[in-house]
Amino acid sequence: MSKVIAVFGAGPGLGASVARRFAREGFRVALVARRKDRLDALVEQLTGEGIEAAGFPADLSEPAEIPALIKAIRERFGRLDVIEYGPIGTEQSFLPAAQLDAATLRKDIPLMLLTPVEVVRAALPEWTERGDGAFLMATGHTAVQPQPFMSGVGPLMAAARNWLYSLNGELASSGIYAGTLSVTAFIARSAAAEATAQTMPEAIGALVDPDDLAEQYWDLYIKRDRVEQVYPEPKAG
Repeated sequence: MSKVIAVFGAGPGLGASVARRFAREGFRVALVARRKDRLDALVEQLTGEGIEAAGFPADLSEPAEIPALIKAIRERFGRLDVIEYGPIGTEQSFLPAAQLDAATLRKDIPLMLLTPVEVVRAALPEWTERGDGAFLMATGHTAVQPQPFMSGVGPLMAAARNWLYSLNGELASSGIYAGTLSVTAFIARSAAAEATAQTMPEAIGALVDPDDLAEQYWDLYIKRDRVEQVYPEPKAG
């Protein structure tokens, strides 16, 4: 039975690129996103390319729904081998740290921290039994290198990154990999890049190709020789 990757926060940018990259290696693809219409369109597109894919509409800001979601994916595909988690969209934003309040953090804590924890908890029994599995998570560079006026989601991504480093150290010996891709630029074809281009075009800068990011993910998954990859490498100064 061929392996399965579940792409959480699937969209036309990074999610689609990850799906295609792993599918080239024989993976079947489960796509998870909130909007069913966009999800159905992506499933149809990938299916037309010869990829076995299925969509699973879900609100990833509701951690309590994760066990049932993972169960549904397993029932459809028979197994779950890799999870890619990167659902940051237009509803999360950067703010000056001095303007950050508890309500803003509270709103994004489930999506950015609680749900990935529950995703791993739901997948772990299968991976432990098999002695193999992988959790891949996308974060922004402010999780690694905090910047003035770029707070907001940054502290939450940093907390998730902290958890993932510990997770990797605890699970590596059992054949289970946890790794993070720290993205230092806006991603082409993503909702976040499109929204920022409309509201703050001066902040966009050079876009990174999601196909390149998917290749970085594949390298992390295959080599498992590091917890984190920063890409593109930030310029000195």
